[in-house]
Amino acid sequence: MPSTLVHVAVGGLVGAALLGRWFDSRAILVVLVAAAVPDLDSFTSTILPGSHRSLFHTLFLPLLLAALVAYDTRLRDESVIRRRWGTRGVVVAWVAIAALLGGGIMPDLFTNGVNAFYPLRDAFIAINGEALWSSTRGFVQTFVEFGAKEPPPTTETLHYSTVVDPSPGAEPENVERIAPLASSGLELMLVLLGAGVVGGRLAAARVWGGRD
Repeated sequence: MPSTLVHVAVGGLVGAALLGRWFDSRAILVVLVAAAVPDLDSFTSTILPGSHRSLFHTLFLPLLLAALVAYDTRLRDESVIRRRWGTRGVVVAWVAIAALLGGGIMPDLFTNGVNAFYPLRDAFIAINGEALWSSTRGFVQTFVEFGAKEPPPTTETLHYSTVVDPSPGAEPENVERIAPLASSGLELMLVLLGAGVVGGRLAAARVWGGRD
């Protein structure tokens, strides 16, 4: 599964792409933290079993945050965000939500699954597979399969191992706790790419005064 480091790296790419002239160390820090937020449910799984990949990985979280920012910036007579941080604050808020979704939730959704509509529907969903064109079979895709014979796993039947909660129930004394950094060459590439892009933009911001 993608590590928190990978989530942060993808969030950094989102921030570097969307912050524009508001990109600086403080703005990108907010975006990176937002990308890491969904993995906080690793800590809640010891109290609420099955909550990892559910509590903060639900798609309702970015939807709720987007609704709050839209209400504050578009419907209120006076926006709290604009009053305190101006247009810069509005931009950073929207980019942070994009990073939370694109960097924090989607890498897990497109790898081995999240409880996407929790708590309204308790079912882990994974979008993975392959798409290809074959000279004998034509177009083939396995990302979306219909007529599944088995029901999807739920918070009661699925446990994701984390460094905080490696296995369901009480942990044995000699349990191995693993904190993944990069589980594949692709993940390592994303970490290096994210670090390089964010580092490059920070260097450019210092040279050019933080403006494109």
